[in-house]
Amino acid sequence: MSSEQLKRIIATDCGSTTTKAILIEYIEGEGYRQTIRGEAPTTVEEPLNDVTRGVVNAVQELQELARLKYKNNDITFLHDGPNGEKEIKIPRDGDFGVDAYVSTSSAGGGLQMMVTGVVANMTGESAERAALGAGAIVMDVVASNDKRMNHEKIERIRELRPDMILMAGGVDGGTIKHVVEMAELVSAADPRPRLGAAYKLPIIFAGNQSAKEAIQETLAEKVELIITENIRPTLENENLGPARDKIHDLFMEHVMQQAPGYHKLMEWTRGPINGKMTNIPIMPTPAAVGNIMKTIAKEENIEVLGVDIGGATTDVFSVFTDEYIFNRTVSANLGMSYSISNVLASATLPNIIRWVPFDINESDLRNMIKNKMIRPTTIPALLEELILEQAIAKEALRLAFIQHKEFAVSLKGMQQTRDISQAFDQSTSGATIVNMMTLDLLVGSGGVLSHAPRRNQTAMMLIDAFLPEGVTRLAVDSIFMMPHLGVLAEINTTAATEVFNKDCMVMLGTCVAPVGKCKKDTIALTAEINLPDGTVFNEAIPFGEVRLIPCELGKTAKAKLTPGKGLDIGAGKNEAREMELVGGIVGIILDTRGRNPFVLPSDSSRIPLLKKWMKEFKVYPEHILN
Repeated sequence: MSSEQLKRIIATDCGSTTTKAILIEYIEGEGYRQTIRGEAPTTVEEPLNDVTRGVVNAVQELQELARLKYKNNDITFLHDGPNGEKEIKIPRDGDFGVDAYVSTSSAGGGLQMMVTGVVANMTGESAERAALGAGAIVMDVVASNDKRMNHEKIERIRELRPDMILMAGGVDGGTIKHVVEMAELVSAADPRPRLGAAYKLPIIFAGNQSAKEAIQETLAEKVELIITENIRPTLENENLGPARDKIHDLFMEHVMQQAPGYHKLMEWTRGPINGKMTNIPIMPTPAAVGNIMKTIAKEENIEVLGVDIGGATTDVFSVFTDEYIFNRTVSANLGMSYSISNVLASATLPNIIRWVPFDINESDLRNMIKNKMIRPTTIPALLEELILEQAIAKEALRLAFIQHKEFAVSLKGMQQTRDISQAFDQSTSGATIVNMMTLDLLVGSGGVLSHAPRRNQTAMMLIDAFLPEGVTRLAVDSIFMMPHLGVLAEINTTAATEVFNKDCMVMLGTCVAPVGKCKKDTIALTAEINLPDGTVFNEAIPFGEVRLIPCELGKTAKAKLTPGKGLDIGAGKNEAREMELVGGIVGIILDTRGRNPFVLPSDSSRIPLLKKWMKEFKVYPEHILN
């Protein structure tokens, strides 16, 4: 079977608490669509200790909903396997079975790794990028120059018990002294894996290839040693692909094999690759999200930034530059339930309160945050609580994005050719590659964004937290479908991209934001917009304002945008742009509140100004903002 012949596909994401299943079908005249969704509690832990039970329950719900939708009781996705237990039927025979089944997983805590390097902000950072890009949670980075004593490093390696360790360090042909010293520390720690007591801990060595023999002598007896190409063969080059591939392989061979029930699930996943039906590796959930973002960026030739804000962590993904460089960061201390107190500690109370359009007692806000931490499944019952939660979310997103920009950088330590104007500028080596002015698409995901009562609230949170510049499309993942589509892209890119654009992404609209310094009450943007309903929006907008212009989902508006004096909207300072603006559920947002810097007053003018902006955004009922 070729990938083009796929008519019915099931994809599951086995999360730490919930297993989510979706049905993707090829519909004549429409292409691939996500048609039905089901979910069930994940069963990787006691008392069931078998992840496939949760998968079967979620697929059973898909089956029942499909029968109701199509009024056909013959539709069957499950059958009795060799042991009499239910399993997914592949290949399909008419109404019986499916053409392919793929899955991702973050159950059991996901893939947890440590990385080591010689220099923390060079090879250590490259190794961390490789691990994060492969979907891992990086528990710690140990480096020769990280200022900890050797016994502290040994104790840290021993106590964390990761699923695997990625070792990097040195350029090919360079000195091996520090690389071998790091291996000796790992050997002295004699680390044990988190899952499975009967096998050796996998360690991937992706450092100076001259050190291979010394590394084997030091570690081969104690660990499962895998040697691959150097992550940083020269200072000027980063080679993350081979190490990421090894991480994926080991995730399947070691980590997944030890998790309850995964050996059965790995036998179920099947689909066509190069025209031949074969097992499709289970992907770590974050790696699958990164995969669909890279796929969309390449297919549409755009730059993409995405965020997934959860209860415990906030993941930020980006694909920038012509080389489609993918970066992912995990802010493990920033979340909306389990980690909400960390958001308060990191952001500080004044930064949260600045987004609240009414006076609030600080102790009341602290109590609300602590209650959310100890009762993580609660949702806001009052409108005031919703406003407070969304203010906290803005700060969590803002801080996670700062961390991402600091991590998504050009290579540190590399030599660069400079002209005389750059002779005294040392910032370009290790400078962030995140450029909000060239960003095409900003995607939000996670409960506080995907399930906001009004989509306008989602747009406001994304704009206030990320401060997009120039012209940027905004979207939200409707039901957190990106992991399913990321693994589906491995066997059918067309199906993944079509479902992503038609069913996964809810297009919110387009944000237009001039960049640069501007005096109050001066014109920041002149916009002439011909809307699809025949009306024309034509206004010179002063600095510090927001305008929301309705433009339906699936429609575009022709616009001429002229920035104020000294401002830039993507074509250069003072340069106008003529372009089409994409509509959405929210519409077209013209934001002249300022970028670089964006300043929110701290005096008595703050609350009236917030209320004014929120009325324009149409985020809350007007009576609460009066």
